[in-house]
Amino acid sequence: MPTTDRLYYDSPTTRAFEARVVRCEPRGERVAVWLDRTAFYPTSGGQPHDLGTLGACSVVDVQDDDDGNVMHLVAGTAPADGALVTGHVDWTRRFDHMQQHTGQHLLSAVIEHAFQARTLSFHLGADSSTIDLDRELTAGQLGRAEAAANEAVWDDVPVSIRYATEDEARALPLRKETTRSGTLRLIEIQGLDLSACGGTHVASTGALGQVAIVSAERFKGGQRLEFLCGRRALARFQLLREASAASIRLLSVLPSDLPGAIERLQGELKAQKRALGAAQLELANHEAIAMAATAESLGGARVVLRAVDGDAARLKALSSAIVAGPGLTVVLVSAQTPALVVAARSADVGTACHELVGLLVKTFGGRGGGKPDFAQCGAIQASPEHVMAAARDWLVSHA
Repeated sequence: MPTTDRLYYDSPTTRAFEARVVRCEPRGERVAVWLDRTAFYPTSGGQPHDLGTLGACSVVDVQDDDDGNVMHLVAGTAPADGALVTGHVDWTRRFDHMQQHTGQHLLSAVIEHAFQARTLSFHLGADSSTIDLDRELTAGQLGRAEAAANEAVWDDVPVSIRYATEDEARALPLRKETTRSGTLRLIEIQGLDLSACGGTHVASTGALGQVAIVSAERFKGGQRLEFLCGRRALARFQLLREASAASIRLLSVLPSDLPGAIERLQGELKAQKRALGAAQLELANHEAIAMAATAESLGGARVVLRAVDGDAARLKALSSAIVAGPGLTVVLVSAQTPALVVAARSADVGTACHELVGLLVKTFGGRGGGKPDFAQCGAIQASPEHVMAAARDWLVSHA
């Protein structure tokens, strides 16, 4: 039978309490502590556990054990069995969780009442929280639901705790049926919602400050909403304010013109990338012609063997342009270390480029591969001069 008196059930605003240690057990580098009473909330119902201190120890985790009691995982020297200890709940974390959890009840209730979309699950994360709905709502519907939730915040509606038996609960208008047995703990937002819940909640909706839906996406045939309440909503607003103010200043536009200005910049950037790509291709063709004209003869084959400044894309563009003409094999090595290597051949040449690249990888390390007509490798741990010397020897021996 459970023996832990859960103070947070009836007094979620309790920040400090005294309790008797029932027992302690080592758990790796931590110690598990059981108390006769606790204000620490264990992870359950989508709400994370509390943090805080227990005597001289730090409470790092709180869980329900298999017997239905609350186990506190602590760091530090554990108190003795039977000792009287004082617990302090991290109030900033607790109140944040209270805001988010009550906000979820309120938002789920107004969405179901207005649009008959049911909440399937809820998750309270470190930065934001999510609600999974059984169907997808439009942006307009979500806007109306958000407005209705905030009307309830401004009305400062009471949020109360009460208990009911299973039989009594069956006669009540619970938003969601519960599978729990025995006495049920009910959370009521007056006139708006009645739900079975073991979590911690604010005393009235005014304490939520604000309810904000920040994103919505399709999820498993329904919709996942990300939302923020209270301090989290304020922090997100401050972040967006700073980002938008900086953008407005940099672009020298009015706030209402910011989306259009960004869209214009994106269009200009795309046009510049296209123009740059065309210019790079034209330049590569000119460079390729010049390189092909200086091809050397290695074992009777015409070969372009060069160290070139540039990334893999530039080496590939140059080699492709060079071998567009007949009778050529090209091996281009990047000037930086670790080196990139690109090997290619004209259609009328029999050089096995993948074998050449394989030899370089085996000799100097790195990784790569390809086909007889084109191959490449990277992360070659050797200077361009050593790589080109090895490639030259291979080309001569396989001419």
